Order: sequence, then C-alpha cells, then structure tokens
Amino acid sequence: MFWVRDIETLLPEKLKELQVSLLDKTVKQAIKSPFYHKKLGEQGLTGISSLEDVNSLPFTEKEDLRSAFPYGFLCTELKEAVRLHSSSGTTGNPTVIFHTRKDIDEWANLIARCMYMTGATESDVFQNMMGYGLFTGGLGFHYGAEKLGMLTIPIGPGNSKRQIWFMKEFNVSVVHILPSYALRLQSLLREMGLDRKRDLPHLRIAYVGAEPHSEAMRKKIEKSLDVKAYNSYGLSEMCGPGVAFECEEQNGLHLWEDSFYMEIIDPETGKVLPEGEEGELVLTTLNREAMPLIRYRTRDLTRIMPGACPCGRTHRRIERIKGRSDDMLIINGVNVFPIQVERVLMGIPGIGTNYVIEVKKDKFMDKLYLKVEVDNKAFKGTLRDMEILEERVTEELKAELSVTPKVKLVESASLPVTEGKAVRVYDLRNT
Repeated sequence: MFWVRDIETLLPEKLKELQVSLLDKTVKQAIKSPFYHKKLGEQGLTGISSLEDVNSLPFTEKEDLRSAFPYGFLCTELKEAVRLHSSSGTTGNPTVIFHTRKDIDEWANLIARCMYMTGATESDVFQNMMGYGLFTGGLGFHYGAEKLGMLTIPIGPGNSKRQIWFMKEFNVSVVHILPSYALRLQSLLREMGLDRKRDLPHLRIAYVGAEPHSEAMRKKIEKSLDVKAYNSYGLSEMCGPGVAFECEEQNGLHLWEDSFYMEIIDPETGKVLPEGEEGELVLTTLNREAMPLIRYRTRDLTRIMPGACPCGRTHRRIERIKGRSDDMLIINGVNVFPIQVERVLMGIPGIGTNYVIEVKKDKFMDKLYLKVEVDNKAFKGTLRDMEILEERVTEELKAELSVTPKVKLVESASLPVTEGKAVRVYDLRNT
C-alpha cells in the first residue's frame, strides 16, 4: 500500500540528494524571517551544499518561538498565510505556527500517506474523535482522510454515547482516538448493553496519539476493541500529526525524510549521536513556506532503528517515544519517566487502565505515590489477594524504576476519568 511509491521507496543515496536540495531551499526561505535573518546572518550562513553543513546550523528552541512572538518566524507576507495553530501547555506567549495553502496541502498529503500505509482506503468510514481548533491533531487527520477519499465524521471529543451511536449507525471502520479513551470505549459499550463485534462489526483500525503510551497499552487497546492500533507521532511545530507513522509491520515509525530532516542528539551536549543510540529528536522542516524551522529541539527521546523495514519503505524508522527530556521526573536523583510506570502496570494481570502518579516531599525526601485501579472483571480475589497484588506492583515498579513507590490499589472507576487528554502525573513537591 504505497501512496507515492517513488518517494516512499527512494534509494537512500537519492533520498540524501533530495534532502540536500530541500535543506538548501529551506535555509534560503528561513532567512526571509526576522529571527533567522539575524540568527543565520550572524554566522554568515546562506545555504547548504551537503548534509555535513547541517552541523553548522544553530538549534531552534521552543523558547525562541515564544520570544519571537508573534511574527518573528514568518517568512511570507501575512496575506499568504491561511492557517495559524498554537501549541498548548505553555506559559507566557504561546508558540504559534503559520501555514500557507501549500503547507496545508503538503500536510494533508502526508496524513493521507500515513493512513493509506496502514490499509485505510476511500471505502472506509472515518470518525475523528480528536479535538479541533488550535490543536493540530483533529484538523490534520480530517484533511488527510478527505484527501484519501474517506467519508469523514468530524465529531471531535466527548459525548461518548453520541460517539458510539455514530459509529454504529454509519458503519465506522477507522477512528482517530486518544489511547486512554480507546481503553475506556470498551467499558462504555458494556454499560450501554452493546457488543463490540455485533454492534460495531466494521471497526478495524484505530490511530492513537497525543498521549505517551506503551506497547502494553497498545496491545490492550487492540485486544479490547479487536482492532489494529497504529502509533502516530507529530508535533505542532512541525505540522502536527504525520511526521512519523507506523506501517502495517508495527515495528517503529517511518519518519518521512522527504519532509523532515532528522537528527538524534545528546540532550546535554547537543552532540549528534550515531544511528541506534538513544537521544533527543531534532527536526528540520523541508517543504514549509510560511514558517520553516531549522534544527528544532523536540525534547522527545527516541532512537533511529537500524536496518530495513520489511514493508519496503526506505524512510528510516524511529522507536516509540520513550518520554520527553523535559517531563522527566527526578526522584531523589533517579530519572523516572511516566511511560515506564505505565509499561509495568499494563503487564500485570488484574490491574485496570487508570492510574495517577503523585510526587510529594516526605521528611525532605522525594516520595513516589501511585493510585492504581484494579480490573474488577479480571480480579476476583480476597483482601489478602489484594495485598499480594499490591506488593507485586510495588516490587515490579521498584525493579523498573530503581525507586520504591508507595502503591495503593483502588476500586475500578474510582479515579477521575476525562474524555480529553489524560492527566496522570501530579508533582506536589512545591505545594
């Protein structure tokens, strides 16, 4: 299933030649913005003639986008921009990204490529359960699905009964959904007296993203909904979703190297790391008109996976995002990523899908607390069995994290549930 076979299977040497050409074009376009005119001008940089030249280009950080707000990165006249998106979760000035009509078309084409790669076709019915508006996820998939030719239902998030009604009535076969909400969907079906296979017989593909999630959570989604769940990676600074995507092999995400130049760096030193080593993903846009970004530090931690993919695509794969260098918890000097906690929990029978992590101070020491729901369907034990399960969770987390957490098992559905992006971590050390 190739959307553009010639590009997706381009020989590595030819792909590098294309990247050099696009990088040179990108630098020349970026210099038109006030920020890069000053930044690149100070170094006397006006273009690129080889991939080695990339090392001479400066990094761009999120703080640069904030400090240059609102138009410091805009490379075209404002009248040429047709869309503005803004990332969430920032303080002070937001980060804003401008797009021309061509930028939007390129983005839609990338999403269509991603969806087609997983087996979605114009015969499918697509229900988009992600937020629209300034959030890029909803609109990105919407435009891509329409580009592919699917009947598209732009329902957005929330109102679970309405979601399920549309899925049932219109034979929805493909959904775009938060991983935490995908796990919630099966229990909602049961509450409504519906059977997944009987009432939603056409559902076969779920695109999950926007929240970090483990391989164990993906498998739970696939098992509970009887679908193939594909991991999507993107960030608003690049375009949104569509930067990298899993193929049907589900073994790493193909990062589209005709649209983004990627590097993996040591987050402390900025040194570029060899292929296969884990570090921070750095991306340069290659086809953007309104707002190209050069060597943007994503803060996402991953590695480039060595070797060819059996699907035949030559664009290299990145591993599932481990976490972010800036959402890492430091517990008494030990680095802990929330995704590690989830990976352990999802592998223990009897444990539910909802949990909350709290970090507090106890006698001047950091302490990790976890509230974890049990799965009432899978766990039918006694109070002593509950204590044994709690001890197991504690020991497995201790082995994984090198930190001993305080674990409390709670009843199913007793922790807060949101239909938006799940909030899992509360750092209460300064409260």
